[in-house]
Amino acid sequence: MNRYIAFLKVVEVGSFTKAAEILGYTQPAMSQMITALENELSIKLLFRSRYGVKLTPEGERLLPSIQSSVAQYQSMQNIAGEIRGLESGVVRIGTISSISCHWLPQVIRQFWGKYPNVKLIVHQGDYTTIPEWVRTGELDFGFVTPDAVEGTDPRFLKYGEHRACLPKNHPLAAGTSVKLEDLAKEPFLLLEEGIYSEPLAAFRAAGLEPTICMTMHDDYSILSMVEQGLGVTILPELVLRKQSYDIVTLPTEPMVMRRISILTRNKDELSIAAKRFIELLIKEQSLLP
Repeated sequence: MNRYIAFLKVVEVGSFTKAAEILGYTQPAMSQMITALENELSIKLLFRSRYGVKLTPEGERLLPSIQSSVAQYQSMQNIAGEIRGLESGVVRIGTISSISCHWLPQVIRQFWGKYPNVKLIVHQGDYTTIPEWVRTGELDFGFVTPDAVEGTDPRFLKYGEHRACLPKNHPLAAGTSVKLEDLAKEPFLLLEEGIYSEPLAAFRAAGLEPTICMTMHDDYSILSMVEQGLGVTILPELVLRKQSYDIVTLPTEPMVMRRISILTRNKDELSIAAKRFIELLIKEQSLLP
């Protein structure tokens, strides 16, 4: 199974050297494992070049099965630990930046107070990658909005507000709130969140189309752009709690809200550690600012 785990890590990081460093192998040992796996399957899985590695067509076809096999193996290991009476294991969490920065640490501190031996692996993603990681078994659960995962049944946690962010000297910054129709006329800096965006959905529900001048994946890079007067934006209020940028934040009219939910793997496949973490999230959801 170590060969399969090594293969997935090489695919993830696109490099034998980086994968070897992460997993604690030498680069030659990593190469030998992948070669042995290809020989075992009688299939070439990876194209190797000085620019890195990428999947062959055959490797692409086999990738979902290998991901599933590794996930099942890890689930078996967790179950074996439970049978031995261990409150240990690994919990794999997918989160968006606002939650990983401003809420998740509180929950992790509480969880480790009860289960200090459980290892947590936190992947930061967006509304596209997190559901896919849950589907393939790379994550036990992840934070999503139900609007981005049609056909599934995520567990609702709480509503969260978005706020407009404007340069300090902007004419719209003098009010107590700002209308979406006014924001739509300004150069707009869009936070890339995958297949769904609460601000874009709010604009379109109002029959508006913002003037998007830049799209970025990082909240704080956008705030820096706003501070320099390059545009306006709308971000989750949770992100704005501990920011030190010289900007003005205001509620929008109408309000822009998001529904924070968690999407999990099949409950029968979840380890006891993952179940306990999710139970704590649901119990302590009132802590979400």
